[in-house]
Amino acid sequence: MSIFRNQEVRKQVAVSLVFLLLFGGLGYFFFPGNVACIAYTIFCSLGMCLGWFFFTEKRYDRLKHLGEDMDRMLHGERKLSLTKYKEGELAILANEVDKLLLRLTEQADTLLREKRYLSDSLADISHQLRTPLTSLHLLLARIQRETDEMERRRLAYEGAQLLERLDWLVNALLKISRIDAGTAVFSKEWIEADRLVEKALEPLRIPMELHGQGVIVEIEEHMRFRGDFSWNVEALGNILKNCMEHIGTEGTLWIRGSENQLYTEFMIEDNGKGIDKEDLPHIFERFYKGKEASDSSVGIGLALSRMIVSSQNGTLKAENRKEGGARFTMRFYKGVV
Repeated sequence: MSIFRNQEVRKQVAVSLVFLLLFGGLGYFFFPGNVACIAYTIFCSLGMCLGWFFFTEKRYDRLKHLGEDMDRMLHGERKLSLTKYKEGELAILANEVDKLLLRLTEQADTLLREKRYLSDSLADISHQLRTPLTSLHLLLARIQRETDEMERRRLAYEGAQLLERLDWLVNALLKISRIDAGTAVFSKEWIEADRLVEKALEPLRIPMELHGQGVIVEIEEHMRFRGDFSWNVEALGNILKNCMEHIGTEGTLWIRGSENQLYTEFMIEDNGKGIDKEDLPHIFERFYKGKEASDSSVGIGLALSRMIVSSQNGTLKAENRKEGGARFTMRFYKGVV
């Protein structure tokens, strides 16, 4: 029988036989000549051994079926019920295996989602890199054929703009990957709000001036908070750049800063067209480009901004103003939320 392949069972059978002979010998010793007592003692001992053997065989049979169920789980079967194992320690074991199955199923589903997300992200990244690289190849070919010096300079300037776009894209992707991997280090220094805003606006001053765009800054006096200055310049700068690209010629930006006992808040508003209702729920998703997005947009600036803010115990949300235009609210909480 298959149960005897188990070394533990063989040892227990051997011990039971020893006790059976022992009890038979004791019966013969204490009741010499009393065949009925000796037979009764042997019969009781044999019955106990057979009873033990019967229940042990049943238990090992259930363990065998549990092992088969676990093997089917390992081969991908998910719809298995372990409620049929209801006895004692076997029920406890089945319950633990059921928990393990649930945990493994969740992890497998999570890994599958991450694998698909990684595949989609790589496809998006390769597309975003391929577009400017293709344009650069075409520009270089035109520069080589071009004889007019002014036209060569114009093409060289376009090439420099494409290289700058590539540089920003690669840096942004590296920052996102560092935050995802948990290797990004955010310092906790006191940041003066007016200095942060000025630094974030610095690279946008000339483009805004060329387009006749204005900016109004209203920051509370002595307003400051704890965070990483460089990372927050990146987060705020991406929001301002997004607004600048959507307000058109002679548009206006408002940057307001306030604080209370709970949080420090930056509110960035514009008087542009606002955010389309269909785009609003997805505006912070990676590689998402709204209907009004420019051709140069790659859809990671706002996603990076939210990741930076969230990593510093903050929140970032977007909405439309009743007066028209978009509003971004960035908060840094002074305690755990």
